[in-house]
Amino acid sequence: MSTNEKGPAGQECGEACHPAASGVRKSHHSPEFKNGLTARLNRIEGQIRGVKGMIERDTYCDDVLNQLAAVQAALNSVGKLLLEGHMKSCIVERIEAGEHEVIDELLVTVGKLMK
Repeated sequence: MSTNEKGPAGQECGEACHPAASGVRKSHHSPEFKNGLTARLNRIEGQIRGVKGMIERDTYCDDVLNQLAAVQAALNSVGKLLLEGHMKSCIVERIEAGEHEVIDELLVTVGKLMK
């Protein structure tokens, strides 16, 4: 895949998945993918503000806990979307380039997501 070519999840990949001259790796997602993630994160941000308000209003604990569970589920959904795109583009490309250490990197990341 060449730079700026779209990967299977719709994001652009290529050199973006690999360290640049500065050593910083970047992902290049399509505008649609970014907009979708941003919209989800904006909703989550609103949910968190709502939970904060519930606590300030002394809302019944079970109701607050249910809202926290909804926030966590929404965050997990964003994580799954990013993980899918990462695996279908950056990970595949790096393995094909012989960079098998990316598997260990991925395992560490998945371990963090599953905590």
